[in-house]
Amino acid sequence: MISGARGACPACGEAALFARFLKPVGQCPGCGQDWTLHSADDLPAYLVVLILGHILVPFVVAANLRFDMPMWAQMTLWPGLALILATLMIQPAKGAVIGLQWARRMHGFSGGR
Repeated sequence: MISGARGACPACGEAALFARFLKPVGQCPGCGQDWTLHSADDLPAYLVVLILGHILVPFVVAANLRFDMPMWAQMTLWPGLALILATLMIQPAKGAVIGLQWARRMHGFSGGR
């Protein structure tokens, strides 16, 4: 899972797991592992929303208790910050889910390493 979260192939830990931002390579150039078998679906997005909510909500509450921020500033700051953090978190989350599926032999990864 850690290799996948870093964007490396969970099988060999050397080659890149992603060809583009969220598109995994078809086959690892280092070890030949077929990554078309993965089925990460919506789990990475759910994990990002769950973690991001737990990160942002305390800051929103603390900022509202401490500062008298105008509504336009809050409507700009919090969604913008959420968008930036979600964009930074989604690829590592997807890599970790793919790594978990590979490690647990889920969704077609039942063959050998």
